[in-house]
Amino acid sequence: MTLQSLDHLRKLDGKRIIVLGDVMLDTFVYGHCARISPEAPIPVVRIEREEVMLGGAGNVARNIAALGAEAILIGVVGQDAAGAALRTKIHEEARIYADLALEQRPTTQKIRYIAAQQQMLRVDIEESGPIGAASLLHAFARQLPTADAVVLSDYAKGVLTPDLLTTVIRQARAAGKPIIADPKTIDVARYDGVTLLTPNAAEAAQASGQACDEDEGACSAADQLLAAMPTSPAVLITRGAKGMTLAQRGAPAIHLPALARAVFDVSGAGDTVVAMLAVALASGLDVTEAAHLANVAAGKAVSKPGTAVVTVDELREELQHDYALSTSDKIAVPSGAVRIIDSWRRCGARIGFTNGCFDLLHPGHLSQLAQARAVCDRLVVGLNTDASIQRLKGPARPVQHEQARAAVLAALTMVDLVILFGDDTPIDLITLLRPDILIKGKDYTVDRIAGADFVQSYGGRIFLADLLPGHSTTKLINRINHLAN
Repeated sequence: MTLQSLDHLRKLDGKRIIVLGDVMLDTFVYGHCARISPEAPIPVVRIEREEVMLGGAGNVARNIAALGAEAILIGVVGQDAAGAALRTKIHEEARIYADLALEQRPTTQKIRYIAAQQQMLRVDIEESGPIGAASLLHAFARQLPTADAVVLSDYAKGVLTPDLLTTVIRQARAAGKPIIADPKTIDVARYDGVTLLTPNAAEAAQASGQACDEDEGACSAADQLLAAMPTSPAVLITRGAKGMTLAQRGAPAIHLPALARAVFDVSGAGDTVVAMLAVALASGLDVTEAAHLANVAAGKAVSKPGTAVVTVDELREELQHDYALSTSDKIAVPSGAVRIIDSWRRCGARIGFTNGCFDLLHPGHLSQLAQARAVCDRLVVGLNTDASIQRLKGPARPVQHEQARAAVLAALTMVDLVILFGDDTPIDLITLLRPDILIKGKDYTVDRIAGADFVQSYGGRIFLADLLPGHSTTKLINRINHLAN
């Protein structure tokens, strides 16, 4: 993952994505299973609760909205109770807007029965015959001028017919909009012209006749898919635990390893990938950067139960995880600290700075550091050297030498970086680092804080942390001396 793509996370808000495809209603019925039916060798599930959410193209829309963009959902629903429930769910979702056609057919439903975190049964209610394109094309034409990208979410339920695909791909290309297609047919030629096709390994294998278990096979499959779509520039094959393979016309294939730390449920992970690709391409990323982001989003999605979405904050946390420092790396010299802080800034992180002697760490220190970390994304601590403490507090201090104090601070999870400084004030360090937030305790006033004027001059903030009564290093040392005597 490059720092450039991390920087683009700040640009995701406000994009508008058309999601055209098969809209479904996903129902999850949760219960308890304690016995086998006496009527047949099947489990008996006692129902306890039920959850309803948008599925299919609707789940792509949910993921787009979670990433901070707007989703315009175009599809069909039936004139039935499930259709009414689906429209209600759309109304409840922030940043999802519907342009749906009513049809004389049942709303597509997937009903999953779950006990002990295991799916016991899935029931599908659907008709998958082709749907008339006129109303869908009118809706697409209405929404296209204000859209930044188009997703074609094909679940083979009759919405994305070959004629409709030909028309909407032509119109979107003419309008200069990136198009991402998630296919459900071996006839990939019908998607010719899309910016990026996103089959999973099984779909790519069926369409190409080439198994995608190994990297070489995935490359061959992608080449055959590109040959079948002569005006499409790229294919991304999602391969589950094997990661992803990105093939771009005229360039070597790129293999992205799976990033999931723990796999809980793969339901809907493909929708998360498509949503991330769409928002990334709409935001101006190239296909490679978009694929890297989608790979991270997929790893987060499969760690959640059900058809869960991935938020932009969760994505940023996953990306920044790669740049977290070990305890030994947290103690830095100023020049090294600048490089680290610059990388954090390119990730969109807000840098906080506080300073002190931190001679004998006590609950008051911990409270102040926790408050400091709560108002920023990365907390940098300026730590007085032994020589500067002796000038400020006398020859009997510090009790612990500077490397010991730095090691203790670096071991705290709320501290991201420790920098020793030898001056009486940290003003030179603050000038070098240019923190976004300068933090001190409420025993200071803003006019007494070194560097406050400088930080405020470029729009930075000053934060005064509450003090924890009854705790100070001086009191702690006096108590130790009293006990010793």
